[in-house]
Parts: sequence; C-alpha cells; structure tokens
Amino acid sequence: MSVVPDVAATASPVRQQQHWSPSPTSRYVARRVLAAISTFIFVIFFNFFLFRIMPGDPIALYTRGRNVDPIQIHELRARLNAPIMEQFGQYLRNPFTGNGPSVKYSAPVWEVIGPHVWPTILLVGSATIIATIVGVWLGIRSGWNRGGKFDQVSTNTTLVLYSMPEFWFGMIMLIVFAVGVGPIPGLFPTGGISTPGVDTSSVKGVLDVAWHLFLPVTTLAVIYLAEYSLIMRASIIDETSQDYLKTARAKGLMDKMVRRKHAVPNALLPTMTLVFLNLGFVVGGAITIEFVFSINGLGSLTVDALSGPDVPLLQALFLLFSGAVIFANLVADLLYGYFDPRVRT
Repeated sequence: MSVVPDVAATASPVRQQQHWSPSPTSRYVARRVLAAISTFIFVIFFNFFLFRIMPGDPIALYTRGRNVDPIQIHELRARLNAPIMEQFGQYLRNPFTGNGPSVKYSAPVWEVIGPHVWPTILLVGSATIIATIVGVWLGIRSGWNRGGKFDQVSTNTTLVLYSMPEFWFGMIMLIVFAVGVGPIPGLFPTGGISTPGVDTSSVKGVLDVAWHLFLPVTTLAVIYLAEYSLIMRASIIDETSQDYLKTARAKGLMDKMVRRKHAVPNALLPTMTLVFLNLGFVVGGAITIEFVFSINGLGSLTVDALSGPDVPLLQALFLLFSGAVIFANLVADLLYGYFDPRVRT
C-alpha cells in the first residue's frame, strides 16, 4: 500500500511577511508639511517676545489727547506690567487674536485688519500676476535667442526699471499721468482705491476700482517683472545646453516645438518657486506704493501700528504675514516635487 504524501503540507510556499513602507512622494509631502507646521509654531513663540522688547509706551499712546478714566489706565498698566510668563500663557490660549484689542483703534485686531486686506491683495496680487506673465515671456524669448537684439534691449531695459526706487517711479507716474505734464492730461486719479460713494460690487464700481488701481499696479508690475525675466532667462540658457534638447532636434522637431514642449516646462521650475514665494509676500503690502498713491492697505496699517507701537495689532499682522509666506512656501515645495520627480527622491 503506497502512502500519498500531503502535497499541501510539504509544498506550501513560505510566505514572507510584507511590511508597508511609504512611497517617496508620501515621505516628501510629510516632511514638507511637518517643516511648515514647525516653522509656524516657532513664529507663534517668536511673535510674542519680539514685540515685548520694542521701545515705546502703548498706554501713553492710547491715553494721548483723551480723557481716560484713571481706573482704566491703572487696569491697562497692570495688564502691561503683568509677569511675562503670565502674559505668555494668555497669549498661547489664542495667539490669533493678537492677545487683546488694538490699543490705537480700540477694536479687536482682526476687525481692524479686515478692511485693509482686499486693497493690498488687489494691488500687490494684480501687479505680481502681470509681472509674472510678462516677465516669464520676456525671459523665454531673451534666453532662447541669447545675445540677440531682443535679448539686449529687454535685459537692459528691465535692469534699468528694476534699479529704480518704487516710490520715485510711483511719483513720476503720478505726476505725469494723474496730474498731467505739458500736453499729457491727467487721466487717472491721484490716489485712493475707489471714488467715494461708488458701490464697488457693481459693474461701475469694479471699473472704478480698476481705474484707480491702474497707476499703482503698473508701477509695481514694471518694477517686479525684471526679477522674473532674469531668472527665466537664466533657466532657459541652462536648458539649451542639455542633451535632451539635442536629441529632440535630432529627431527633426521644429525649433518652436523644442522650446515649447521641452525647454520651457523644465525652465519654469525655478521661476515657479519664486512666483509662489512672492505671492506669499502679497499680504505684506507695498508700503511705499501704498503711501504714494494713498491706498489704505496692510502696508500702511503696519507703519501706523509701528508708530505706537500698537503691540496687539503688530502681533496679529506679523502672524498674518508669516503664515502667508509659510503657506506659499509649502505650496511651492509640493508643486516642485510634483513636477520634478528628482526632488521627491
């Protein structure tokens, strides 16, 4: 009698335990997000102590020219002179409130900041977008035909414009196109973001805002575009010497297709990082341009808060500016890793 071996028992393969490991993309995203969160936590701590070492007396600013009850002044002094760790504990409970109402405006800090946000975003955001589009186009065309007439004219012109102080160029634009010089009439408003009494939510109001913002946006865009143009030009020049472009030409692709399909996408990576970083600085405002064109944005509000100093308002503004830059930097890092697999590995 023959014995049939148990094939299932003797021939069963040895299963090795498989351990899950995150992909390079997951690790990259996790590292960048954790770095952004850590940076923001550091900013929250730094934000408290930075404005405690500034000179000035916010209580004297608050009571200047006012008939303030002595009891109220005593309460403010007691709060200002409280132990530093007690103030720090109160601040950590909710750092996003600025640790109290604005001293100068006697209102919650975010109610003070709110009306100043959109003028700054409209001004600096529009200028950044226009400068990015025009600057990238100039950089592509200049770098692809390096040393040509267009390259020489555009590079020298953008460098001259970039070297001009913002406030000086803004005043020239204001004198020529708002006040009028010689045969040139004053075509645009001398300041502000809209005409008083105009409903900015209507079509007429939108056109009125665009009319008021034309000069300041043009001023900023002209100053900014050189930065994008020069970086894009340098990136295109670096890409022209790469082997993959020589291979594309050897396959018979037209020069225009080689530039559009191969060179430009790779050259855009450094410029993309710069664009998102600058978008993070949008909420910081353009102090000189806002002052020249009388735009009541976040830049002018920051100068106003520093004159006190209005510590709660400054803390809230600093946290807003820092958070915007950190978030924009995080988006730039994630997009860079998405478009360039080499970064993830």
